[in-house]
Amino acid sequence: MLCAVCGAVVVASAVERPNFILCMADDQGWGDMAYNGHPALKTPTFDQMSREGLRFDRFYAAAPVCSPTRASVMTGRTPNRMGCFKWGYTLRPQEVTVAEALKTVAYTTGHFGKWHLGSMRADSPVSPGRSGFDQWFSSPNFFDVDPWMSRNGNAVKTAGEGSEVIVDAALEFIQKAAKEKRPFLAVVWFGSPHSPHVGIERDLALYQDQPVKQRAFLAEITAMDRAMGKLRAGLRDAGIADDTVLWYCSDNGAIPQGSTGGLRGKKGQIYEGGLRVPALLEWPAKIRQPCTTSLPCCTVDIYPTLLELAAAKVTRQPPLDGVSLAPLLLGEMKSRPRPIGFWDYTIGGLPTKSTELLEQLAQEQAAGKVRPAAEAEPIPDAQLRNDYSDKNFPGHSAWLDGYWKLHRIEDKKGGVKWELYDLAADRTESRDLAASETERVARMKGELETWLRSVVASLNGKDYKAKRADGA
Repeated sequence: MLCAVCGAVVVASAVERPNFILCMADDQGWGDMAYNGHPALKTPTFDQMSREGLRFDRFYAAAPVCSPTRASVMTGRTPNRMGCFKWGYTLRPQEVTVAEALKTVAYTTGHFGKWHLGSMRADSPVSPGRSGFDQWFSSPNFFDVDPWMSRNGNAVKTAGEGSEVIVDAALEFIQKAAKEKRPFLAVVWFGSPHSPHVGIERDLALYQDQPVKQRAFLAEITAMDRAMGKLRAGLRDAGIADDTVLWYCSDNGAIPQGSTGGLRGKKGQIYEGGLRVPALLEWPAKIRQPCTTSLPCCTVDIYPTLLELAAAKVTRQPPLDGVSLAPLLLGEMKSRPRPIGFWDYTIGGLPTKSTELLEQLAQEQAAGKVRPAAEAEPIPDAQLRNDYSDKNFPGHSAWLDGYWKLHRIEDKKGGVKWELYDLAADRTESRDLAASETERVARMKGELETWLRSVVASLNGKDYKAKRADGA
């Protein structure tokens, strides 16, 4: 429910489309915000956003690790539908991305920062450029100070704190779009506060009284906060802040150095601490009063929300797991229209070493002998299979319906354990009610397993009779 009523929102017409900026942290937990009660962290920009815009108190990453959640933002689909199981897996080339969809209604599109959904080589079918982005200044994975980046496929060495480096690049793109009076999508994905943590002196100085293992972690978040402040100021300077939807979240729950805010679990787990993340949204022209919502929302909702606000339609849209949150902005969404499914598939992640990959690309480019992406960084074999079983669902899945959350935990031998929690009364998921809520478990179990079978059908290629938004 909304604790404060949002200002009147009018969904954009074809001649009045808002700009979109999608920002995402890398490994920032629910409790890793001063406004969420962190005792030491300094996040003045985020705190101001939480006081002035829409604050989501129950916002979920679609997966408990990075690449899958990013795939969900791009497509509005749970990541296992495209085989993006864990870190280091990619999009599938057949997927329709939010960038492709918005380009059909004249948006210019740019990606800045962490990609982690495919190669930085320009010929890769899962590079940012082949996934709908006109401009890209991107990294294969996380990055810190003086990072290597890929500018439209060309490896370049930069200087500066990583969060500020990508915001500077994004602002250059944004200012050009503003001058040309073109609506834009800018995806700004930070590499912080992922380990190894590297803070710059001005930020480290703020945390000298904190444990050694936390100083650089906290410093990275403060640097990211400052970069967000620079981004917001840039929008005001360009005269487009009012007409820009600025949406911020993290890609998964807290790491050991971070804080879940007392929630159970952490990064890599389907419990609340691994999935619930800080999230904020600003749109000054439409959201005129501070708002807080406790409705469950998710990264899969970003794609359908942007498409509705931009009046964009995709021909033969593959099945979506997300719902448009435009009615929430209108103050008209009293409950979520359908539950949210999660599935952490039992498979290992794949290493993606940003500096090593981009240094190698730079050497090849300097020598004039660039290897094809299919040879240097192929799409993982597990993503290209179409023979996954719909009888077993390895790993940990969950079904979130309002405040009720049902867990399905399948072990390596195929045995299944069920757990049920009422998050309204038990936010720490410490009191399993499965034995006493048998009817509810039966209903939710049926819904979850139906959803899991649909995910496997997508995984096995059922959806790809649909055409991409760009006609490919």
